[in-house]
Amino acid sequence: MRENLIHGGDWAGFADAHGRLPLDFSASISPLGVPTDVQAALRDAAAQADRYPDPLCRGLRAALSAHENVPAEHILCGNGAADLIFRAVLARRPRRALVTAPTFAGYQEALALTDCAVEQFRLKEEKNFSLDIDFLNAVTPETNMVFLCEPNNPTGVTTDPALLTRILERCRETGTLVVLDECFGAFLDAPEAHTRKGDLGKFPNLLILKAFTKLYAMAGVRLGYALCADTELLERMRRAGQPWPVSSLAQAAGAAALRETEYVLQVRELLAAERPRLAAELRRLGMRVVPGEANYLLFASPRELSAPLTERGILLRCCGNFEGLDDSWYRAAVRTHEENQRLVEALEEVLR
Repeated sequence: MRENLIHGGDWAGFADAHGRLPLDFSASISPLGVPTDVQAALRDAAAQADRYPDPLCRGLRAALSAHENVPAEHILCGNGAADLIFRAVLARRPRRALVTAPTFAGYQEALALTDCAVEQFRLKEEKNFSLDIDFLNAVTPETNMVFLCEPNNPTGVTTDPALLTRILERCRETGTLVVLDECFGAFLDAPEAHTRKGDLGKFPNLLILKAFTKLYAMAGVRLGYALCADTELLERMRRAGQPWPVSSLAQAAGAAALRETEYVLQVRELLAAERPRLAAELRRLGMRVVPGEANYLLFASPRELSAPLTERGILLRCCGNFEGLDDSWYRAAVRTHEENQRLVEALEEVLR
């Protein structure tokens, strides 16, 4: 059976077709793999898998509360951030929503479940797909929900903090729920300076999404969480899906991941060295590279890349199915030095 998948990371499809695993640049995951202690926590938790998981994730929420310096009652855990996106839409049932383009397709996937009119605010290539002040005019009293991704996926670009504050203030005035996706925020050079979790008390209409997926390479575990001062909204979101969204294994893995401070430093050190190097190599090869700030780079190629790179065992994320982009645009995760060099060498062969 063939599936029309709209997201990257389809290593299983490649393995099914080629009988081997690819070097996957299509999923923007930490290249250091699942931390050793997280793997151990998963193994240990398997012994108690005969019990139902705690539906309220009390232990994990307590650990997250200490980690994020946010009250536990302002935290809701889910089956990845994607689960929480769908729960937010089902809980709020917006009539009109505003999203940027290009951005993560999951927002519109969720909004399609409701009778919601979705307006797209087109980001301009000549401005490196940065959000500008015109976005304020797009938010009206009829806008029930806004989705913003910080840094944006697939561009890797962040919004000017002052503008983001004005957007939050505007949405507070209009009664608009802002869903701020910070799932890639941990990869920024100064993540604590960019997160808006300190504004939760000031903006009860702010819902922040985070996940263990990217930073801790836990994509297969499926674990994310939402931060919001509106406890009634969080309760509606909890009731909007199945009663046990987070397995006991995922809860144990999440608590273990929060103790991985050295691992996080290693990931950030690798990214700080490799992101500019990979960007420079892509530009040397004639690519138009967006100056992203996350663990991936968006670039335009003068040649089609997906098929020839797949033949060489490498997956890229073709971005032609992102609104506002075409098939000339690709997203590449920043991986280890050796893996990035393999990509560069393969591109040199393809572009020869």
